[in-house]
Amino acid sequence: MFIKSIPCKKSRVAWRKIEICGNDTLTDLCTIILDAFNFDHDHLYEFCMDNRPYSNNAYTIDRDVDYPEINIVIDTMELYEKQKFSLHYDFGDDWMFTIDVVKIVSVENYFKPHVIGSKGKVKQY
Repeated sequence: MFIKSIPCKKSRVAWRKIEICGNDTLTDLCTIILDAFNFDHDHLYEFCMDNRPYSNNAYTIDRDVDYPEINIVIDTMELYEKQKFSLHYDFGDDWMFTIDVVKIVSVENYFKPHVIGSKGKVKQY
């Protein structure tokens, strides 16, 4: 699966194109997005399937339940090409990363999520 992630808080000229396997989880997707933009991993987050923060249509980290929603396997989510959803990171600073599902392809062998294209930079703080 190829996705493009754009941080919407401070810059629309920065983006990262990421390749990730459907066997990975939303936790893995969050990790590669944060790593791609050199962000810390010390805040709560949610995936907003309707692009609206604090929505009922979201997969939210829950520290009291050992993160079950965020550990959902991507292939089970029935994503489709050209779908858009968001990673809402750091509920204090409200970073919103728009995620575009660019392409979905079948692969035979697992590979680690990785960045395959990028433009621009943003600073977390």
